[in-house]
Amino acid sequence: MAIRMPRIIHAKQILRRSSSSKSNQEALSAAVDVPKGYLAVYVGENERKRFVIPISYLNQPSFQDLLSQAEEEFGFDYPMGGLTIPCREAIFIDLTSRLGRS
Repeated sequence: MAIRMPRIIHAKQILRRSSSSKSNQEALSAAVDVPKGYLAVYVGENERKRFVIPISYLNQPSFQDLLSQAEEEFGFDYPMGGLTIPCREAIFIDLTSRLGRS
């Protein structure tokens, strides 16, 4: 089993940059609602919905693919003040439910 360190490091860079760009009070207060070991992400193509997911998902190749898509679309400037993933909500829910079962 190979360890994919470059992808994990890349995911950490995305999160570090997105968390450092939080400048408004609303984004900071929303961060308080996230328990330790979890992170908030915004999902959707047009209307974005907030999800709180375990950080262990960052190690999963399928979730890392979503992070790559987010980087391609938004770079490191997330319009919601947090990590934004540009996919349909149904796809995200399907992926996270599969990750939760594994």
